[in-house]
Amino acid sequence: MIKFKNRLFWIVAVLSLGIDRLTKLWVVESFKLGESWPIIKGFFHFTYVTNPGAAFSLFSQGGGWLRWLSLAVSLAIMAYAWFGPRLNRWEQFGFGFILGGALGNGIDRFLTGEVVDFLDFRLIRFPVFNFADVFINIGIVCLLWVAFKQPPAARKDEGEIR
Repeated sequence: MIKFKNRLFWIVAVLSLGIDRLTKLWVVESFKLGESWPIIKGFFHFTYVTNPGAAFSLFSQGGGWLRWLSLAVSLAIMAYAWFGPRLNRWEQFGFGFILGGALGNGIDRFLTGEVVDFLDFRLIRFPVFNFADVFINIGIVCLLWVAFKQPPAARKDEGEIR
């Protein structure tokens, strides 16, 4: 049996990508573009929209380069997990969620040139988003947790006179 370094990273990446792709498939097959289903009326709806740009519709005009950015980020994260150091649990979660989200939105961009969004929090007037966006943000929080809570690695040359 092949042993994978950073196995939790790969599991999180595959699961988050799967959740994102399945929910987007459900939305595309169940809704008409622009259709909205209230889950909690006036607060939370499923609303099928597309976004050719990045977060908050930034770069919606001429954002074709975003597909290549998501591919580059995804490949870089995979290379880091494969060839880089053994990551701690929170780093594996963080990079795994970011990879799953980047791949989920990247696949949309390569297939149709725009991302499927459907999570619509109306009470707080937040832009409509998807699970890939959620996973990317969870990944960032995990990595920030590591950055602020983990003590700096002990340097080998501590105590040496220079």
